[in-house]
Amino acid sequence: MYFNVNDSPFAGTEGKYVTSRHLRDRLFRELNTDVSLRVEETDTTESFKVSGRGELHLSVLIENMRREGYEFSVSKPEVLYKNDETGKRLEPMEHAVIDAPEEYTGIIIEKLGQRKGELINMRSSGNGRTRLEFSIPARGLIGYRGEFLTDTKGTGIMNTLFDGYAPYKGDIQYRKTGSLIAYETGESVTYGLYNAQERGILFIGPGVRVYAGMVVGQNAKGDDIEVNVCKRKQLTNMRSAGADDALRLTPPKLLSLEQAIDFLEKDELLEVTPQSLRIRKKILDSTMRLRSKRNNSL
Repeated sequence: MYFNVNDSPFAGTEGKYVTSRHLRDRLFRELNTDVSLRVEETDTTESFKVSGRGELHLSVLIENMRREGYEFSVSKPEVLYKNDETGKRLEPMEHAVIDAPEEYTGIIIEKLGQRKGELINMRSSGNGRTRLEFSIPARGLIGYRGEFLTDTKGTGIMNTLFDGYAPYKGDIQYRKTGSLIAYETGESVTYGLYNAQERGILFIGPGVRVYAGMVVGQNAKGDDIEVNVCKRKQLTNMRSAGADDALRLTPPKLLSLEQAIDFLEKDELLEVTPQSLRIRKKILDSTMRLRSKRNNSL
């Protein structure tokens, strides 16, 4: 995971320690007490590559730093690859053991199959429960635990164990949904949110400061859409039928730190401050973002 200096339009407004020197000193100080952490400097002084023992390990570090007053941004977690003697790419594998009620085995096998998981054993453990064993790439488990608890309604148990390295299994599509991106900088209002909520699930309510390029929700479809959550209703002296009807907003889905990290795509960052967690696009300008996406697809 890459820890970067926060460069959003709201940078420096909520945190106490915001510079690259503060970020570097804090990360290298953590090495004195955490023997399983690795911190590497990159080509730029604004970013540091931090390696740990999984999402939870890095999430604890992020939470501790934000409580201490640090402000920064982090990228989507990535697994550490290796190359064999012939130069072929190898990736870490996990042996996953799942114990869940029988009625949920279908959805578990389907979801892990999409994440390149291979079912190696399945047996009934009595009392209407089934034990499943999978061999799955470690990157296939990124963001799955929360989904697993939702699919099994909190009744499933999953344990994983590192199972060595194996040849790269191919690309995985982590998210089938896109992002709702704020169109302009300002403060969210009920009228703009009411129009935006038809597109998907919102992460913010009214009265929240947003900036152009910030992710404010999850699109029900697979592509990203820009929405104007700061749009106000035009006031006129004309009355129309239904003009006085109250706008009803669906309560926003407030993401925890772990849920926000799981939600991230490769072109997104999580802005972490002592007061806020904001998901944003790496490239805030919409024109530059489209141009970069077009160049990557060629």
